Amino acid sequence: MGKTEEKTDFISPGTIAWRRFRKDKIALVGLFGIVFLFAVAIFAPFIANGRPLVLFRDGCLSFPAMRYVFAPDTSEVIVEKIFNYILVFILPACLMFMVFRNKSLLKWRAIAIWAAVAAIPFLVVGARLEKSDWRKDSANLAKGEFAVFAPIPYGPFENAGEPHLKPCRTHVFGTDQVGRDVFSRMVYGARVSLAVGFLATTLTMIIGIAVGLICGYFGGRMDFIVMRIVEIIMCFPTFLLLLILMAIMMDRKMEQSILLVIGVIGLTSWTGLSRIVRGEVLQQRAMPYIKACESLGLSIWKIMACHLLPNISGPVLVSFTFGVAGAILAESGLSFLGFGVRAPTASWGELLHQAFSDPLRYWHLTLWPGAAIFISVVSFNFAGEALHRAFDPKSD
Repeated sequence: MGKTEEKTDFISPGTIAWRRFRKDKIALVGLFGIVFLFAVAIFAPFIANGRPLVLFRDGCLSFPAMRYVFAPDTSEVIVEKIFNYILVFILPACLMFMVFRNKSLLKWRAIAIWAAVAAIPFLVVGARLEKSDWRKDSANLAKGEFAVFAPIPYGPFENAGEPHLKPCRTHVFGTDQVGRDVFSRMVYGARVSLAVGFLATTLTMIIGIAVGLICGYFGGRMDFIVMRIVEIIMCFPTFLLLLILMAIMMDRKMEQSILLVIGVIGLTSWTGLSRIVRGEVLQQRAMPYIKACESLGLSIWKIMACHLLPNISGPVLVSFTFGVAGAILAESGLSFLGFGVRAPTASWGELLHQAFSDPLRYWHLTLWPGAAIFISVVSFNFAGEALHRAFDPKSD
């Protein structure tokens, strides 16, 4: 008597969600906007830079801009180095991934080694004050010598023209109140917005998931007390709470920086996520697989990390996407009111603040940052809505 074997391919929930996501046109628009923002932020030194990318002079070939990729001359060194490290790391890593595609172990070893090697220049190269006028020097090059500049040949802190110039051929987006190129500051402002959006939301995720997991799993008196505290915190208007905390920090002479803004936004935005996680954990807590894990003697923390957390990842990922959009809006609002990152750091909200006295007269300081904020927030909201539909089993 013959046996017939039925071969069934297991498809993970993540794969199903991704297939649904790809079929959603709005999702693809949001994903394109997010990828575009990241590309601008990561490749900022090659898009807008006052130093030559390549210089051939006196028979020598040099790359003046590269030193400042490893040692940025900015007050927000940590954020700049993070994006510059991604810039240096990402292209060789992608090449290794394709070359060793069929050799999994060798592929990840090569990428890990490259990750360590790429970090060395950022630790070794020291900052140096640059006073050269590269555009003037490049105009006096001898025959056969050349200099290759970025498409926008101005740095974000460079006084490149007259204050409040309207858009022209030299300055496509105009200049700000001290003559800095607005296009260059817009490009580097994307780094500030994405850094605040992702790092602040990551901090929010850590706190909110931890609180929600513990309250939902253990329940009882601790759940009651913690949730009442959460409800009290939620009674405060979030943005007003941000302003109060930033004002307190400034009164205590704390330095206005991206890290401070990230910390304040992250520490005030976790309450809603904690309630979502708690609700999901309460549902999963009653499932048979959790009872089976407990009967097998698995530790509580292993059950939370290895079983509960993966099964609530859908709502968490959706919340993360919306959280990034909210954090970008919060940072822009704080910078617009003068409580965000300090000058001369490039920020979209800070450019809007410069146009506050006369928005119509300084329309170029209103239009471009406003459009950038709109595009970034809409992109993340589109992606978040699409993820919500993709993880919803009733969406088919």
